[in-house]
Amino acid sequence: MEPTPEQVAAGHAFYTPRTLAVYDLGILGWFSRAAWRCPARRLLQHYDAHVSTNHLDVGVGTGWFLDRCAFGTEAPRLALMDLNASCLDVAAKRVARYAPERYEADVLQPIPLDVAPFDSVGMNYLLHCLPGDLSTKGKVFQHLGALANPGASVFGATLLHGGVRRNWLAREVMRQNNEKGIFSNADDDLDGLRAVVAEHLDDPQVEVVGCVGIFSGRTR
Repeated sequence: MEPTPEQVAAGHAFYTPRTLAVYDLGILGWFSRAAWRCPARRLLQHYDAHVSTNHLDVGVGTGWFLDRCAFGTEAPRLALMDLNASCLDVAAKRVARYAPERYEADVLQPIPLDVAPFDSVGMNYLLHCLPGDLSTKGKVFQHLGALANPGASVFGATLLHGGVRRNWLAREVMRQNNEKGIFSNADDDLDGLRAVVAEHLDDPQVEVVGCVGIFSGRTR
Protein backbone atom coordinates (compact mmCIF):
# COMPACT_ATOMS: atom_id res chain seq x y z
CA MET A 1 0.00 0.00 0.00
CA GLU A 2 1.31 3.41 -0.97
CA PRO A 3 2.00 5.76 1.96
CA THR A 4 -0.37 8.70 2.15
CA PRO A 5 0.89 12.29 1.92
CA GLU A 6 -0.09 12.68 5.58
CA GLN A 7 2.11 9.73 6.57
CA VAL A 8 5.04 11.10 4.61
CA ALA A 9 4.61 14.52 6.18
CA ALA A 10 4.43 13.09 9.73
CA GLY A 11 7.84 11.48 9.31
CA HIS A 12 9.63 14.78 8.88
CA ALA A 13 7.32 17.29 10.59
CA PHE A 14 9.10 16.74 13.93
CA TYR A 15 12.24 18.41 12.60
CA THR A 16 11.57 22.10 13.19
CA PRO A 17 14.11 24.86 13.89
CA ARG A 18 13.36 24.39 17.59
CA THR A 19 13.94 20.63 17.67
CA LEU A 20 16.96 20.88 15.38
CA ALA A 21 18.54 23.31 17.85
CA VAL A 22 18.78 20.50 20.43
CA TYR A 23 19.11 17.57 18.02
CA ASP A 24 22.86 17.12 18.31
CA LEU A 25 22.89 17.14 22.09
CA GLY A 26 19.64 15.22 22.60
CA ILE A 27 19.40 12.72 19.75
CA LEU A 28 22.98 12.25 18.58
CA GLY A 29 24.25 12.65 22.13
CA TRP A 30 22.07 11.31 24.92
CA PHE A 31 19.59 9.14 23.02
CA SER A 32 22.24 7.54 20.84
CA ARG A 33 24.08 6.30 23.90
CA ALA A 34 21.23 5.60 26.34
CA ALA A 35 18.51 4.29 24.02
CA TRP A 36 19.99 3.18 20.70
CA ARG A 37 23.34 2.14 22.28
CA CYS A 38 25.15 3.28 19.14
CA PRO A 39 27.20 6.43 19.75
CA ALA A 40 27.37 9.00 16.97
CA ARG A 41 31.13 8.52 16.69
CA ARG A 42 30.48 4.95 15.45
CA LEU A 43 28.34 6.27 12.61
CA LEU A 44 30.96 8.92 11.90
CA GLN A 45 33.45 6.09 11.39
CA HIS A 46 30.98 4.60 8.90
CA TYR A 47 30.90 7.89 7.02
CA ASP A 48 34.67 8.07 6.93
CA ALA A 49 34.83 4.55 5.50
CA HIS A 50 32.31 5.11 2.70
CA VAL A 51 31.97 8.79 1.80
CA SER A 52 33.51 10.05 -1.45
CA THR A 53 34.58 13.41 -2.81
CA ASN A 54 31.37 13.42 -4.90
CA HIS A 55 28.66 12.81 -2.33
CA LEU A 56 24.89 13.04 -2.01
CA ASP A 57 23.50 13.02 1.53
CA VAL A 58 19.82 12.25 2.07
CA GLY A 59 17.92 12.94 5.28
CA VAL A 60 20.54 15.42 6.36
CA GLY A 61 19.46 16.23 9.94
CA THR A 62 21.67 19.03 11.19
CA GLY A 63 24.67 18.15 9.02
CA TRP A 64 26.62 16.91 12.05
CA PHE A 65 28.23 14.00 10.21
CA LEU A 66 28.98 16.01 7.08
CA ASP A 67 30.64 18.67 9.22
CA ARG A 68 33.01 16.10 10.72
CA CYS A 69 33.57 13.31 8.19
CA ALA A 70 36.76 12.91 6.18
CA PHE A 71 35.98 13.67 2.53
CA GLY A 72 39.63 13.38 1.57
CA THR A 73 39.66 16.84 -0.01
CA GLU A 74 39.01 20.39 1.09
CA ALA A 75 36.62 20.93 -1.80
CA PRO A 76 34.30 17.93 -2.24
CA ARG A 77 31.19 18.05 -4.36
CA LEU A 78 28.45 17.80 -1.75
CA ALA A 79 24.69 17.70 -2.30
CA LEU A 80 22.00 17.77 0.38
CA MET A 81 18.58 16.20 -0.13
CA ASP A 82 15.62 16.26 2.24
CA LEU A 83 11.88 16.82 2.18
CA ASN A 84 12.20 19.15 5.17
CA ALA A 85 13.34 22.68 4.32
CA SER A 86 14.38 23.35 7.93
CA CYS A 87 16.86 20.46 7.85
CA LEU A 88 18.24 21.71 4.55
CA ASP A 89 18.62 25.22 5.98
CA VAL A 90 20.49 24.07 9.08
CA ALA A 91 22.73 21.56 7.31
CA ALA A 92 23.52 23.89 4.40
CA LYS A 93 24.56 26.64 6.79
CA ARG A 94 26.74 24.22 8.77
CA VAL A 95 28.65 23.00 5.73
CA ALA A 96 28.54 26.26 3.78
CA ARG A 97 32.31 26.02 3.30
CA TYR A 98 31.61 23.23 0.78
CA ALA A 99 29.03 25.29 -1.18
CA PRO A 100 26.59 22.37 -1.14
CA GLU A 101 23.94 21.75 -3.75
CA ARG A 102 20.47 21.63 -2.22
CA TYR A 103 17.49 19.51 -3.30
CA GLU A 104 14.07 19.29 -1.66
CA ALA A 105 12.58 15.94 -2.65
CA ASP A 106 10.45 13.00 -1.52
CA VAL A 107 12.74 10.00 -1.96
CA LEU A 108 9.78 7.60 -1.99
CA GLN A 109 8.98 9.03 -5.43
CA PRO A 110 11.15 9.10 -8.56
CA ILE A 111 13.48 12.11 -8.37
CA PRO A 112 13.52 14.11 -11.63
CA LEU A 113 16.96 15.67 -11.33
CA ASP A 114 19.21 16.28 -14.30
CA VAL A 115 22.54 16.47 -12.50
CA ALA A 116 25.92 14.80 -12.76
CA PRO A 117 25.80 11.44 -10.94
CA PHE A 118 27.33 10.88 -7.52
CA ASP A 119 29.98 8.44 -6.31
CA SER A 120 28.49 7.98 -2.83
CA VAL A 121 25.05 8.30 -1.28
CA GLY A 122 24.46 8.50 2.46
CA MET A 123 21.08 7.91 4.11
CA ASN A 124 21.74 8.11 7.81
CA TYR A 125 18.74 7.60 10.14
CA LEU A 126 16.40 7.99 7.17
CA LEU A 127 14.61 4.67 6.66
CA HIS A 128 12.96 4.45 10.07
CA CYS A 129 11.31 7.84 9.45
CA LEU A 130 9.77 6.76 6.13
CA PRO A 131 6.26 5.24 6.09
CA GLY A 132 5.68 1.67 4.99
CA ASP A 133 7.54 -1.57 5.53
CA LEU A 134 11.08 -2.21 4.36
CA SER A 135 9.93 -3.60 1.01
CA THR A 136 8.13 -0.30 0.37
CA LYS A 137 11.15 1.66 1.55
CA GLY A 138 13.28 -0.29 -0.91
CA LYS A 139 12.10 2.17 -3.57
CA VAL A 140 14.52 4.64 -2.01
CA PHE A 141 17.49 2.56 -3.15
CA GLN A 142 16.14 2.57 -6.71
CA HIS A 143 15.36 6.28 -6.79
CA LEU A 144 18.69 7.31 -5.31
CA GLY A 145 20.61 4.74 -7.31
CA ALA A 146 19.37 6.47 -10.44
CA LEU A 147 21.35 9.53 -9.32
CA ALA A 148 24.58 7.59 -8.74
CA ASN A 149 27.34 6.16 -10.87
CA PRO A 150 27.66 2.37 -11.21
CA GLY A 151 29.67 1.06 -8.28
CA ALA A 152 28.86 4.08 -6.13
CA SER A 153 28.95 3.56 -2.37
CA VAL A 154 25.52 3.59 -0.72
CA PHE A 155 25.51 3.57 3.06
CA GLY A 156 23.54 4.54 6.12
CA ALA A 157 21.96 3.46 9.36
CA THR A 158 18.44 2.88 10.63
CA LEU A 159 16.71 2.02 13.89
CA LEU A 160 15.37 -1.54 13.95
CA HIS A 161 12.38 -2.84 15.86
CA GLY A 162 12.88 -6.60 15.48
CA GLY A 163 15.83 -8.96 15.43
CA VAL A 164 17.92 -6.72 17.69
CA ARG A 165 18.17 -6.16 21.43
CA ARG A 166 16.31 -3.06 22.58
CA ASN A 167 16.39 -1.80 26.14
CA TRP A 168 13.34 -0.39 27.91
CA LEU A 169 14.06 3.17 26.81
CA ALA A 170 14.45 2.22 23.17
CA ARG A 171 11.22 0.22 23.22
CA GLU A 172 9.27 3.04 24.85
CA VAL A 173 10.62 5.80 22.59
CA MET A 174 9.97 3.72 19.48
CA ARG A 175 6.43 2.95 20.65
CA GLN A 176 5.62 6.60 21.21
CA ASN A 177 7.25 7.77 17.99
CA ASN A 178 5.47 5.12 15.94
CA GLU A 179 2.15 6.18 17.45
CA LYS A 180 2.86 9.79 16.47
CA GLY A 181 4.07 8.87 12.98
CA ILE A 182 7.55 10.29 13.60
CA PHE A 183 8.91 6.75 13.15
CA SER A 184 7.45 4.03 10.95
CA ASN A 185 9.67 1.12 11.94
CA ALA A 186 7.33 -1.22 13.84
CA ASP A 187 7.70 -3.73 10.98
CA ASP A 188 11.41 -3.11 10.36
CA ASP A 189 13.63 -5.98 11.47
CA LEU A 190 17.18 -7.15 10.89
CA ASP A 191 16.26 -9.84 8.35
CA GLY A 192 14.19 -7.34 6.39
CA LEU A 193 17.05 -4.85 6.30
CA ARG A 194 19.48 -7.50 5.13
CA ALA A 195 17.05 -8.55 2.41
CA VAL A 196 16.39 -5.07 1.05
CA VAL A 197 20.08 -4.12 1.02
CA ALA A 198 20.98 -7.36 -0.77
CA GLU A 199 18.13 -6.87 -3.26
CA HIS A 200 19.31 -3.45 -4.38
CA LEU A 201 23.07 -3.33 -3.80
CA ASP A 202 26.16 -5.35 -4.61
CA ASP A 203 28.56 -6.28 -1.81
CA PRO A 204 25.80 -5.83 0.81
CA GLN A 205 26.98 -5.37 4.38
CA VAL A 206 24.82 -5.03 7.51
CA GLU A 207 26.20 -4.63 11.02
CA VAL A 208 24.21 -4.24 14.23
CA VAL A 209 25.31 -1.88 16.99
CA GLY A 210 22.74 -1.69 19.77
CA CYS A 211 19.42 -1.52 17.95
CA VAL A 212 20.89 0.26 14.91
CA GLY A 213 21.35 -1.48 11.59
CA ILE A 214 24.42 -0.02 9.85
CA PHE A 215 24.47 -0.91 6.15
CA SER A 216 26.49 -0.40 2.99
CA GLY A 217 26.78 -1.66 -0.55
CA ARG A 218 27.44 -0.54 -4.11
CA THR A 219 25.15 0.38 -6.96
CA ARG A 220 24.89 -1.97 -9.90
